[in-house]
Amino acid sequence: MAEINFTTNKKGEATPNPAKKYARYVIIAIIILLLLIVVFNSFSIVNEGYIGVKYRFGKIVQDDLTAGLNFHIPMVEEIVQVDIREQVYAVTTDAYTSDTQTVNELQLKVNYCYDSTMLSNIIRNIGVSNVETKLLVPNVQKIAKDAIGKVKAEQLVQSRADVTAEIQSSLTEILDDYGIIVTAFAIENLSFDAAFEESIQGKVIAEQDALKMENKTKEKEEEAKQVVIAAQAEADSVRIAAEAQADAIALIQEQLQNSPNYIEYLTVERWNGVLPQVISDGVNPFVALNSATGGNDD
Repeated sequence: MAEINFTTNKKGEATPNPAKKYARYVIIAIIILLLLIVVFNSFSIVNEGYIGVKYRFGKIVQDDLTAGLNFHIPMVEEIVQVDIREQVYAVTTDAYTSDTQTVNELQLKVNYCYDSTMLSNIIRNIGVSNVETKLLVPNVQKIAKDAIGKVKAEQLVQSRADVTAEIQSSLTEILDDYGIIVTAFAIENLSFDAAFEESIQGKVIAEQDALKMENKTKEKEEEAKQVVIAAQAEADSVRIAAEAQADAIALIQEQLQNSPNYIEYLTVERWNGVLPQVISDGVNPFVALNSATGGNDD
């Protein structure tokens, strides 16, 4: 049986041993510390742009933990963060066109992200860290080379966007089954042999010159059309003026036929108030003398 030692105070009263008292405080402190450690280890933080995957004894039990503080059982469960933001895979390779032209240092770039609804399948069947080596490396190069091998080098240069779209469509169809979403694809470099590039450049320059001549011809044709339009407008103006004058003459003739005094009316209307200097009946002319000539009225 454990022996309890007591000390006596000045009054002769028994008191517990101080060492025992301090040991109890230490035990309580250790228990509180252990509780705090357990509490703090029961929560994990998932950062923005990531999704939390909870494991229980190595088995996935939840794969949709959102950003923030998430609870798990210490020593039993574990939360692992998976980056679900858009990622980029780039590769440089060579390819051949259908007319056996070599595309040197072909630079391909794929933007992709994980389908959060299929994250468990990706982890179980492929592994997040193996997505590039198992899926992107073999498929990107194969699909790109197959698509480029179907077109001629000149067509590849002129229809680069169409070939790019075809490759992205094929990648999307294949990788979608694995839970990989292709958000963008780009061919960032097309480099051919120097002789072929010079021939392409010469052809482009010739086409540009031909286009300039065609535009110049169209410009001349437009100028000619404008001249014809202006001439037609002037002719129409002259015709309208002539028709108006003819109508006026016809109207005057009609007035003369219907009213013999119409000429006298026009004469009076146009008279400026000055009498003529000479009036003659053909035999005896009458000359009016102006006062300005020095004559008088006597």
